[in-house]
Amino acid sequence: MTSSPTRRRTAEVTAVRRIGDSAPHSAFTDLVRYAGSWFCAFREARSHLSDDGVIRVLTSADGRSWTSATTIRQAGADLRDPRFVPQPDGRLQLLAAASSGSRRTFDTVAWLSDDGHTWGDPIGVGEPGVWVWRAAWHDDTMYGVGYATREPRFARLYRSGDGIDLEPWVPTLFEGGYPNESGLVFDPDGTAFCLLRRDGDDASAQLGRARPPYREWRWTDLGVQVGGPALLRLPDGCLLAGVRLLDAAVRTAICAVDPERGELTELVALPSGGDTSYPGLVWHDDLLWVSYYSSHEERTCVYLAEVRLTA
Repeated sequence: MTSSPTRRRTAEVTAVRRIGDSAPHSAFTDLVRYAGSWFCAFREARSHLSDDGVIRVLTSADGRSWTSATTIRQAGADLRDPRFVPQPDGRLQLLAAASSGSRRTFDTVAWLSDDGHTWGDPIGVGEPGVWVWRAAWHDDTMYGVGYATREPRFARLYRSGDGIDLEPWVPTLFEGGYPNESGLVFDPDGTAFCLLRRDGDDASAQLGRARPPYREWRWTDLGVQVGGPALLRLPDGCLLAGVRLLDAAVRTAICAVDPERGELTELVALPSGGDTSYPGLVWHDDLLWVSYYSSHEERTCVYLAEVRLTA
């Protein structure tokens, strides 16, 4: 069953908690349920663009009381935008970008863990200067969307059998308008969807769709600019996106995605503003759990929201 057309849904934020505020700038989150616990990863640093970023991983049994599981550092590197990738063999993978030097290009690194608390040494993955920003597994194969952090600008699709050895699968997935951050999901029938951010003069987001073997993609212009996209397929087949919206007041929002109509419909805005977005999305106990960051309360901090959806 492919993702169903968007139903008339409503969404209500039922709870919001600030869970990360120990650094001057806490941002760029992801969220996962792993081994019966919650884990939230994000970057801690002096500021949005400082060169001192480390990855903080928090854990919680109930999603309400959080403690630090670990802090990941890499000497001489600014670590950014951690993304969880649960592996079929039961391990948890973490992807992030490492930036060093004055040129500010970004290489992708990975860590592996058996428990979410202890992580192995960093492993370089992908190609130099291409940031693998999001990855997901389908049928024992991991697919990841990376984007060039140098000229020429493009998005590229990778695939891997182990999550480490990444093979360029579609060398030019998209170009034009500086394609970069992405959300990626698979339907049970194998249909893949990619929500792709673009910047520059042509800044409207694109929604891509492909069938196996994912060589040929069809793209729809959504007509709206987004930041920090994340995609989630609900059990009933509907697609949700967590994004930064820039029309009117800047905010982090939960949106419904209608692939047939090529529409992104805002359902609810989370308490947010200013420097904000980069959500992690998890469906658990009939609630949407959303990690994100925002600067609407003086400092830039990480929050966890619970959102109830009704059809």
